[in-house]
Amino acid sequence: MNNSNKITKRKVLFIDRDGTIIIEPPLTFQVDEVEQIEFLPGAIRNLYFIRKKLDFEWALVTNQDGLGTPVYPQENFDAVQKMFLQILKNEDIEFDKVFIDKSFPEDNLLTRKPGTGMLTEYFSDQYDLAGSFVIGDRITDVQLAKNLGCRAIFISNDFELLEKDGLSEFCALQTTNWDNITEFLFAGERKVTIQRTTKETDILIELNLDGTGKCNVNTGLKFFDHMLDQVGKHSGCDLTIIVKGDLEVDEHHTIEDTAIALGEAFGKALGDKRGIERYGFYLPMDDCLCSVALDFGGRPWLVYDAKFNREYIGDLPTEMILHFFKSFSDAAKMNLNIKAEGDNEHHKIEGIFKALAKSLKMAIKRDIYQFELPSTKGVL
Repeated sequence: MNNSNKITKRKVLFIDRDGTIIIEPPLTFQVDEVEQIEFLPGAIRNLYFIRKKLDFEWALVTNQDGLGTPVYPQENFDAVQKMFLQILKNEDIEFDKVFIDKSFPEDNLLTRKPGTGMLTEYFSDQYDLAGSFVIGDRITDVQLAKNLGCRAIFISNDFELLEKDGLSEFCALQTTNWDNITEFLFAGERKVTIQRTTKETDILIELNLDGTGKCNVNTGLKFFDHMLDQVGKHSGCDLTIIVKGDLEVDEHHTIEDTAIALGEAFGKALGDKRGIERYGFYLPMDDCLCSVALDFGGRPWLVYDAKFNREYIGDLPTEMILHFFKSFSDAAKMNLNIKAEGDNEHHKIEGIFKALAKSLKMAIKRDIYQFELPSTKGVL
C-alpha cells in the first residue's frame, strides 16, 4: 500500500493570554497598560521549550471585553499586545495565528470563548483536534476544549471547580506550574487503569503519578484502606482502589491481589522510565524508625526486616504485611528494602507505608529537561 499521499494531521495549542501567560491584575482582570505586563513564573522558559521541541501549531485565543469602546480603548490594548508579542519574539516564541474577541459577554456568544466562531478553520481534516489542547485559566477555556473536541490544560488551584461544572473529563491536566504543562506535553500523562478479576477478587485501580494525592480506597478492610490512603496522600499520586474480595474466606486474597494490581499500575504508569529519579528512601514516626529504599530498576527483589508482636492491627493480619510488599515489588519489577524498629505496632506499619509513599514520590519524579534513562546500561 502506498502511503506517500497520506496526510499528517496537525495538532494545535489554543492558548489564552491573560492569566495564562501574563498575570491578570487582581482588581480589573484586564491588562490594559504596558506597565502591567508581568509573565507567569516559568512561562517564557517553558513556552520556548515547547515551541522548539514539539510540533504543535499555536493559536492565541483571547476574550477582550468591549475592546475598542471608551471603556477599553483600542490603543491601550494595541500597546500591550505589541509589547507582549515582541517580548516573546525576542525569545524565539511566536504564534501562528492570533484570535481576539472584542465583544462583551452578552454580545456575541458565537465568537466569544467558549464559542468556536473564531476557530472554524480548525474543523477540517487537516487538524487533529482530539490530539490538541486548550491552555487557559478560566472555566470557559475548559468549555472551549469541550466544544472543539480537544482537551484542556487548566491553570487553576481550585481543584473542585471542574467537578462542580461537570467538566473533569475534558481536562487533561490541572496545575498552576508551567513546568508541569511542559512535562505533560513533552512526555505524556502517567495515568493508568488496572482491572484485575479472578474467582477470588475483583479489583479496580486508577493511578495518576502526577496527581495531588487524592484517594478513594475501599478494600473491605478498614486498616488496609488507611494504609493505602497513606500511599496516595504522601506520594502525591491520585489513587483509586476498589476491591471486592472473598473476605468470607479470609483476608489473604484481597491483600495479595491488591498488591499485585497496584504493582502493575506503577509499572505501567512509569512507561519506559525516561527522566525518572528511579530511586527513593525514608522515615521516622514517633517511637519508630522506618526505612523503605526502592529502585525501579526492572528486577524484583524484597529485603524485609520488620517484626510484629500482634496478630492483627485493626482488621489487617500482620503476617500479610510481608506478603503485600513481596507481591507489590514483584508486580512493579522493583527492588524494595524495608526496615522498621519501634514499640508501637500501629506506628511501625503506618511508618512503613508512609515511608513507601515518600520513596515512591522521590523515585517517580520526572525531569523532562534530562529526559534519559537513569541507567548506564541504556535499558531498564
